[in-house]
Amino acid sequence: MSLPPELELRGLAVSPGIAIGRAVVLSDRAPEVLRFQLEEEALPAEIQRFEEAQESAHQEILRSQKKMREELGSDLAGIFEAQAMLLADETLVRAIRRRIRDEGVNAEWAVLRTFEELEERFAAIETDYLRERGEDLRSVVRYLLRSLRGINHHEISEIEGNVVVVADELTPTDVLRLARQRVVAFALETGGKTSHTAIIARGLNLPAVVGLEGITQQVTDESAIVLDGDQGLVVLHPTPQRLEDCERRRQEVSGLEAELVRSRGLASLTRDGVEIELLANLELPEEVDDALRFGCAGVGLYRSEFFYIEKSPELPTEEEHYELLSGLLQALAPRPVVVRTLDLGGRKLNQALVSQPEENPVLGLRGIRLTLARPDILVPQLRALFRVALEGDLRIMIPLVTSLDEARRFLEVCQEVLFDLDREGVAHDPSVPLGAMLEVPAAALLADHFAVEFDFLSIGTNDLIQYSLAVDRNNEHVADLYEALHPSVLRLLETIAKNVEPSVCELSICGEMAADPVLTPFLLGLGLRRLSMSPRSIPIIKERVRSLEIQGLDETVRDCLRLGRASEVRQLLEERYPADDEPTGSAGD
Repeated sequence: MSLPPELELRGLAVSPGIAIGRAVVLSDRAPEVLRFQLEEEALPAEIQRFEEAQESAHQEILRSQKKMREELGSDLAGIFEAQAMLLADETLVRAIRRRIRDEGVNAEWAVLRTFEELEERFAAIETDYLRERGEDLRSVVRYLLRSLRGINHHEISEIEGNVVVVADELTPTDVLRLARQRVVAFALETGGKTSHTAIIARGLNLPAVVGLEGITQQVTDESAIVLDGDQGLVVLHPTPQRLEDCERRRQEVSGLEAELVRSRGLASLTRDGVEIELLANLELPEEVDDALRFGCAGVGLYRSEFFYIEKSPELPTEEEHYELLSGLLQALAPRPVVVRTLDLGGRKLNQALVSQPEENPVLGLRGIRLTLARPDILVPQLRALFRVALEGDLRIMIPLVTSLDEARRFLEVCQEVLFDLDREGVAHDPSVPLGAMLEVPAAALLADHFAVEFDFLSIGTNDLIQYSLAVDRNNEHVADLYEALHPSVLRLLETIAKNVEPSVCELSICGEMAADPVLTPFLLGLGLRRLSMSPRSIPIIKERVRSLEIQGLDETVRDCLRLGRASEVRQLLEERYPADDEPTGSAGD
């Protein structure tokens, strides 16, 4: 029998890395649930059967929460809190009991229909974030149906070799459980970068690609599969040559990473002795270990919104903020940590935080606009930040500022918070440096004015590119237009760098541009000396920094700015600064 032809599938890369293994297809779609009409005398026993299944499912969720807390910390364990609360909700439980009793149906049917009605309400909400809460609903349904049927988990550990799980969707519980059973990667039909499953996969350093529509129907169980979590590529039925090439690449990447980790003792200096500060972008406290392992000089961007997502639908309290930040500062001491205030906006917008749905949330109430409109969100976070600053080198940064009015209103709120802390006799640090992200053209063109208002500024390149080019980088129809090397983007960067005097205001850059070694000569040529990126990019950029001399880079900037096409800029930079430059020295340098 001939083997099926090799097939490439493209999806959304949500967790980096290359994996080769045997495909195991998990069907997460609920099996067919039939409706049975029961005799009246059988209904009390059916209700009792449901209640026992509910208790069993609840205990399963609590066990998963405990394991998650032990392995990844209390923040990620909060993922299961919403599921546990939903399963224990007496209103929902009564509705299922009532359906069994009033309609005289079996528990499986009552569970499925009740949750389908609830999920329809979630699906009608026009925000990705709350639609993703349907993930919690589907998880609870699976727990209950599994308990009602007495179905036990099948253990993948029984399969020899590395396993790549292929599924339509997975719950956070599934990801955690499967990660202990020779699973090396996940290929999913659904999901997004903000989904709990994707975030946990990244926290576990397991490659993952989502948005692979129809993959569960195209892959053969236990056939060979290759997954590239950097490029969002999955190869089904790979040829022997493809397997050999990918295994070689995987080993090269693994060896390179080990070599780069060993370089963390090297100074981040250019050939002519100019120090470049390389900082880490973090989403989860659990990423601190990676940041330290790869030699970060500190944290240039801690995205605090994940903490809000995990606490939803409740807002984090001041003390919860304090506890989280205290642990973060202690782990990174004495390095600086820049915490960005809540930026739960755009596609991640929590509907509970705004009065009504927004037609275009990316251009709506997000970033500093949202938090200035909601003091109950901003003030507790600021109070915790000013208090915990006594424990380390903390800095506060606001997102998506577009006007001086917003900037000054934020600074006024800070003064009000400091006044209240002082009046209450609460220990705090009133001298915390305050900064802002420049993420839209309006802010870029007013950089000189913002430099007077703030202690530091950071160029947020991911949104700056998106807003400058009118391209949603998460939209597959226009993703190829999202181009960091677009000449208009480079000109905006040059405008910012030229108008921010280093002696007046510290300037840094974060986002994917900071992690691109092709762009490093251009960024250093602009005068930027602080770059913040994903932890795993730090050694690569350090290697690039150590291969360059500052002298002459300003000429490269001028040459790039004269060009009109991104492809021309890339060609110039790659030809002038090839990736295979000679080694930059040993750890003893």
